[in-house]
Amino acid sequence: MHIFFGSNKDLRQNFLREPFASRGFPDYEMNWYGAPGGEYAKNTKGPDRQYPGSDPDVAAQHLFTERGVDIAILHPMTRGIMPDRHLGTALANAHNEMMVTRWLDHERYGERFRGTIRVNPDDIAGALREIERFKDHPRVVQIGVPLQSRELYGKPQYWPLWEAASDAGLPVAVHIEVGAGVQFAPTPSGKTRTYEQYLGFMALNYLYHLMNMIAEGVFERMPALKFVWADGAADLLTPFIWRMDCFGRPHLEQTPWAPKMPSDYLPGHVYFVQGALDGPGDVEFAGEWFGFTGKENMVMFGSSYPHWQLNEPEVPTAFTPEQRDKLLWRNAAELYGLQSALTSTAGAAR
Repeated sequence: MHIFFGSNKDLRQNFLREPFASRGFPDYEMNWYGAPGGEYAKNTKGPDRQYPGSDPDVAAQHLFTERGVDIAILHPMTRGIMPDRHLGTALANAHNEMMVTRWLDHERYGERFRGTIRVNPDDIAGALREIERFKDHPRVVQIGVPLQSRELYGKPQYWPLWEAASDAGLPVAVHIEVGAGVQFAPTPSGKTRTYEQYLGFMALNYLYHLMNMIAEGVFERMPALKFVWADGAADLLTPFIWRMDCFGRPHLEQTPWAPKMPSDYLPGHVYFVQGALDGPGDVEFAGEWFGFTGKENMVMFGSSYPHWQLNEPEVPTAFTPEQRDKLLWRNAAELYGLQSALTSTAGAAR
C-alpha cells in the first residue's frame, strides 16, 4: 500500500527541515496523466479530509478489518527525481521519518505494518546514509527507488547503492512515482496521449531496467541482490526474456561478466507486484501462463491502496492451490521474512 503526508503543510511544518522546507517541489498530483474517475478510492481520506492514505487508523480499518489483510507493506510516495539532488534526499528522509514514526511505530497497528525506505538514486552518498540510518529498524523490509530514473539501473554509478541494499539484506522496490520531478517521457518515442495509454505502456520501463541489469552483470556481481518491480509488468516478462535468451546466448563474448543465460538470473533475484492489467484474466490457461518463466515464484499480490483500482485478491480459477498461495502470501512471506509474523497475526485473529 502507498502512504502519503496529510498535506504539503504537514510535510513542510512537521518533517522537512530548512533550508528545504521553504523550497519549491511538485505536489503529489503534479503529473501529466490523471485517472479520469479520480486517483483514489472513496473513503480513504483522513477524518479531517487529509490526503488519501495518510491516516494509519483509516487504512487499518480498510485493510485489516474489512479486507482481511494480515500484513501491509508500506511504500511512501515521494516526488520523483528533483533537479537538486539534496532536495530530493531531504524529501526522501522526511517521508522515511513520517513512515517510521506514524506507521511502523504505531501503538496499535505497528506490528502489522512493514516499511520501505525511500532513497534518492541521484544522490548515492545521501542514499547510503538513509540506508545506514534505517536498515536496522525491525519493521523495515525493503528500499524504494523511483521507476523514472535518468539512467538505466544496471549502470555502474548505481552499484554502491545496490551493494548496500544487498549487504543490508533488503530488496530494492522500483515503483512508478507520483509527483513528477525531472523525468523523461513515459515511452522512448515521447508522451502518450491519454491516461489509459500511459497506464498500458509505463510498466514496460521496468523491463528496460531489468534487461540492462542482467547485461551489465549486476546479479552476477551481487548474488544476494533482490529487485521488486512494484507496479505490474510480470505479463511482459516472458516474451522479453525469451527474446533476450535468443539474442543473448550467441553473443556472450560481449558480456563475459554475465556468463549465464539471461533467464538464469531471474530466480531468487526478480519479483513483481501484481498489477491491475497483468495476465490473461480468468481463463482456462491462466495457470499455465502463470508458470511460464517461473512467474509463479516471482509475483506477489498488491492492493495499490488507496488508489482507485484498489486491487482485489481475485485468483483465476485455473490456478492450482499452490499458485494461489504463492500469489496471495507465500512469495511475499519468504521474500520479506514474514512467516513468524503471519503466524502471530493469525493467532491474534482467532
